[in-house]
Amino acid sequence: MATVSSASPPADAVTRDVAALVERARTAQRVADGYDQARVDELVAAAGWAIMEPARNRALAELAVADTGIGNVDDKIRKNYRKTLGLLRDLKNAKSVGVISEDPARGLIEIARPVGVVAAITPSTNPAATPANKIINALKGRNAVIVAPSPKGWSTCAKLLEYIHEQFDRIGAPRDLVQMLPAPISKASTQALMQLCDLVVATGSQNNVQSAYASGTPAFGVGAGNVASIVDETADCDAAAEKIVRSKTFDNATSCSSENSVVLVDAVYDAMIAALARRGAVLLDDRQKAALQSLMWPDGKLSSRAIGQSAAVIARSAGLEQLGTPSVLMVQESGIGPAHPFSGEKLSPVLTVYRVRDFDEARRTVERIYAYQGAGHSVSLHSSREERALELGLNLPVARVILNQAHCIATGGSFDNGLPFSLSMGCGTWGGNNFSDNMNYRHYLNTTRIARPIAERVPEDAEVLGEFFAKYGR
Repeated sequence: MATVSSASPPADAVTRDVAALVERARTAQRVADGYDQARVDELVAAAGWAIMEPARNRALAELAVADTGIGNVDDKIRKNYRKTLGLLRDLKNAKSVGVISEDPARGLIEIARPVGVVAAITPSTNPAATPANKIINALKGRNAVIVAPSPKGWSTCAKLLEYIHEQFDRIGAPRDLVQMLPAPISKASTQALMQLCDLVVATGSQNNVQSAYASGTPAFGVGAGNVASIVDETADCDAAAEKIVRSKTFDNATSCSSENSVVLVDAVYDAMIAALARRGAVLLDDRQKAALQSLMWPDGKLSSRAIGQSAAVIARSAGLEQLGTPSVLMVQESGIGPAHPFSGEKLSPVLTVYRVRDFDEARRTVERIYAYQGAGHSVSLHSSREERALELGLNLPVARVILNQAHCIATGGSFDNGLPFSLSMGCGTWGGNNFSDNMNYRHYLNTTRIARPIAERVPEDAEVLGEFFAKYGR
């Protein structure tokens, strides 16, 4: 959560200013409430094209990296474009206005209704892509949105809203459907927004999520990431290594869906390390690991000197210039928990390697990792035995099992899997969340149901209890 600036105005003044934003949002939302599906879909298209148009996309990506110092421009361009394109694909022809489903046999009709004004809490790691995703989903439900960006991401978010407002002007839509908190972003203004809006959607630090849940307003928040990837004895090592490195280096591993650990079955350990090395990943020795740990956790907290930086920059900062320009820094580990910081989330191209006897030990190792951090998010599996993905899904505390894919690209929806495109992944009760889906437009809707009378059919006791009676008697 953003910290309060020493120059922040008094809390009552902050609340008044935020209340004014919310009132403007409510006025605009009442206009949108009268839109039909075609008009809503124009809103969605306008907001999507605001970030997808190549020149605007590049400007947002360059500004994001310049202001946050996190990630890299080319990957942010790809992320801004592909995640928005995929979302628009998901939303095309989706019903979100009026009657959205009818079930004559059950006598039920479902009607989509707006939730109202949405507070979108967004992180510095994706200061354009995440706000855009939330804005578009919210607009699909005829809602208004007020974004609370991170302080470092404020200027990028402001530029995004400038582009969205330009597109709204083209179609004659009210600009106040999409607003943001003014600078300087403060804890007080974010808290006031969460209390005054109708729904909070929080992505970012666990402080953000906990504050959202404690705001007294209905809220969706996401759990902590710390993805582990299992490579078993049946995996294609070259294919697995290519996917892992591609995922781990994308945008300098700023995604919560980036692999943080690889759990390698003994039978493929040497082959996997060699395959990763061919793609620029370097396995550190004990001295180098100690130097990297000192850089990354100088006071027990993950340092900004590592977050979202390339492996080469991190290596130089740790005094490991002799490593040259590695794609990924790998460290061997056997311990898990606070005394072993490499077992947690690193938000950088640093990959922890665990060596295990077999698949069963790999599953138990991941279970231990998630008992420390990352429960509920997802697990990656590289294997030719697809039934093992089912075994992980039945036994691990995860909402997603990603099989034979580049994890950070696949988890939030991809054109080669069926998950909804999203930058906010629910982690279920395992991760302290109230949902386990990829957040999508349906989470931004209220649903009204009409129940008509149908022919009564009351079952006999034996019809619903027959198996129980047969086994245990009446």
